[in-house]
Amino acid sequence: MARLAMLIDTGRCLGCQACVIACKAGRELLPGERWIEIHEVVWGRFPELRGAFVPHRCLHCTDAACVAVCPTKALYKQDGFTLVDFERCSGCGYCVEVCPFGVPRIVDGRVSKCASCIDLVRSGREPWCVQTCPAGALRCGPREEILAEARARVALLRDRYPDAQIYGETQMGGLGAVMILTAPPEVLGLPAQPKAPPLALWKGGVQPLSLGALALSLLTSGIAFFIARRRHLEERQAGAGNNGSVSQPREAQRG
Repeated sequence: MARLAMLIDTGRCLGCQACVIACKAGRELLPGERWIEIHEVVWGRFPELRGAFVPHRCLHCTDAACVAVCPTKALYKQDGFTLVDFERCSGCGYCVEVCPFGVPRIVDGRVSKCASCIDLVRSGREPWCVQTCPAGALRCGPREEILAEARARVALLRDRYPDAQIYGETQMGGLGAVMILTAPPEVLGLPAQPKAPPLALWKGGVQPLSLGALALSLLTSGIAFFIARRRHLEERQAGAGNNGSVSQPREAQRG
């Protein structure tokens, strides 16, 4: 399958929350769990105010830091999206710490983020969020087609929004969720040049430290267990000795 991508057009988004509800119902998410959130952003000075609805969701980075640091390989790349094998997730939270967009969360002991609707796409259907968007702000398809459409839409938007631009063409190696912005990314709460923590430092330092802390905790617990068990055995032996010293005189008296 060709490399896929999502198109997210903030110039068309109505903030209706239809995508949020469709995703939650279609993916059968847990209570309180959401893979999409819609944030309303307002900028400018009164009376010349402008606003936009900006989705907060996984942007499916090509150079995905979450995939690089996942120790169980629960996160992986396929067809342009960042997928999740929930059965493999250990809930360690490394992905939460390295995502430059602050997307992944840990819910009920496992990672919670958009795992894409790749199963629907392969069967010829649209993702749940795309199916329900009434304004045509969302689309899914081959990435080159998505980029071509994004460029055409931005050209039309610039009469109304001079700062309209494509976000995700190159960021993080190219995003699998290409966004059309009506203002500079930093105005809309997005990093202009998103960067993940240096993975060499992370994998060579922070991860081993976390694992070392876990190993130390287990070692300490093990030592405490053996000390407690040894004391318990000593107390039992002492108790048995006391019982023997009491019973001997009784046997002597019977004799």
